[in-house]
Amino acid sequence: MKRIHILLIILAVAAGLAAGRFLFPTAGAPEPSQAGSGGLRTELDAYAPKHYSERNEEVIIRHYFKDRRAGFFLDVGAYHYKNGSNTYYLEKNLDWGGIAIDANGEFARGYQENRPRTRFFTFFVSDKSDEQAEFFIVRDAGHLTKSTAVPEFVKGRKTEEIKVPTITLNDLLAKLGTAKIDFLNLDIELWEPHALAGFDIEKYRPALVCVEAHRQVRDQILGYFTKHGYVRLDQYFLFDQRNWYFAPRDAYQKLFEVSY
Repeated sequence: MKRIHILLIILAVAAGLAAGRFLFPTAGAPEPSQAGSGGLRTELDAYAPKHYSERNEEVIIRHYFKDRRAGFFLDVGAYHYKNGSNTYYLEKNLDWGGIAIDANGEFARGYQENRPRTRFFTFFVSDKSDEQAEFFIVRDAGHLTKSTAVPEFVKGRKTEEIKVPTITLNDLLAKLGTAKIDFLNLDIELWEPHALAGFDIEKYRPALVCVEAHRQVRDQILGYFTKHGYVRLDQYFLFDQRNWYFAPRDAYQKLFEVSY
């Protein structure tokens, strides 16, 4: 099994390199203001360095949308309004607005005071609404970003258990009258398949999805998006090994002039 996993990683990197050379050509590219002395390496350099996201998520998202203004996001597992946020730059610098959801209500005040275009909700996003979920918040100083409904995920760490009302994305979006989502960010520590089961992706058709892909749920995540006509953007694997990025197949084909 280990050999198979290693082979899959090698193949993914090889595919990413090939796609990266196609997607991120350097010839004739404009010189970004942030480029270092080494010059432009890929198109992503024009959007680097990241400002608020934990890793390169912000750079990848900006690259995909080409710094498009006034879009709409749905941020599930939103966490802090700024630190580690994949949507703060979009709102602060590009006039985006949207919805942020986190089961930890401690983050609500930060959004209310600093994110005027974002509506924050304290729910546990799942495949059923109007239930009570047991949610574990890590109080270990070295892992404060971790919280989950899966106790095994935080085993051995100091946690606080709370109960949070559940909701499906379909129910919440219907109540808010949301018609279209440009960007979906999903980071809820192994509960992503449950959240996706309660989301009509063909109705809302986000142009880009960033989803944290833990090993335990990768097959379910990939199966969901493939079933609904989305393509995984493997070229971004070189820049972010933790998250997977998906786009509608038809939009991807049109944008990059490729066929499947």
